[in-house]
Amino acid sequence: MDGILNEKAALAARLLAGDRVALARAMSLVEAEAPAARALLEAIRPHLGRAVVVGFTGPPGAGKSTLVNGFIAEMRVRGKAVGVAAVDPSSPVSGGAILGDRIRMAEHTLDKGVFIRSLASRGHLGGLSASAARVADLMDAAGYDVVLLETVGAGQSEVEMAELADVRVVVCAPGLGDDVQAMKAGILEIADILVVNKSDLPLAQRTQQQLQAMLGLRAPSDWTVPVLATNGIDRIGVPALADAVERKAALRSSGGARDGLSGRTRRLLAQSLARLVEKRLMSDRSPEVAAIINSLQTGETSLQNACAQTLELLRERSQT
Repeated sequence: MDGILNEKAALAARLLAGDRVALARAMSLVEAEAPAARALLEAIRPHLGRAVVVGFTGPPGAGKSTLVNGFIAEMRVRGKAVGVAAVDPSSPVSGGAILGDRIRMAEHTLDKGVFIRSLASRGHLGGLSASAARVADLMDAAGYDVVLLETVGAGQSEVEMAELADVRVVVCAPGLGDDVQAMKAGILEIADILVVNKSDLPLAQRTQQQLQAMLGLRAPSDWTVPVLATNGIDRIGVPALADAVERKAALRSSGGARDGLSGRTRRLLAQSLARLVEKRLMSDRSPEVAAIINSLQTGETSLQNACAQTLELLRERSQT
């Protein structure tokens, strides 16, 4: 047992020193939910909160990966070490994923100041991977100045990123949807920065105007959401995007506690609790749980009441 603990302590020390191999190994442990992952995450906990976490989200086809690739290059010009967690959708049959984001960012493969990790969503809803928050923490602890989270592009339900990122960038494509599309709520309401990518295409200026009009319906705040035009391929507008990200990050830092770190911690707690409850419930063959399941199956109780009864039962057992 002491040997295992010493091994994990050594892995944590190497990760904190910026060892890329140790970082990759730590991510594999976290994604596999290995028993050693808990101790590893506990070891790095005091070293979190330095990195700026930037989330890129938006509908499919907006060119997020190409834009992120350009954004990485701009951050490197500014002397920032960049970690990237790019989430790709998984096959509902095999559970595998193409992980094509890494292909679009191949130019940074040999750059020691960039670490790119592709994550499969594995059916997780909300646009991110279940392990995304912990992967971001690992990159933070490893010394990366900026951590980029790129979501799968699931559409308007993709708001989970709001809980994890310090700066939220919502990427849109010109003419994507009708005029009402820009007025819908969904992910547009979480944006710190709105980007109209592929700005060389027709309708780009009109889309910018629509988004600008939508912002007039938002509640006033201390941050004016910019609507920027970019072209990820030619990297037009990317420096302006980087400037806006740095301004927003500085504003958030001056406000005290980091909302993004708090959100990542809250998400980690929620995921851990959900897995714990699922594990206990699936293995519980007691008559009390059987009665709750039977009542739910026969329609005698609602799903909400069944959840409340199950949680109360688990709480009572934890006290005995």
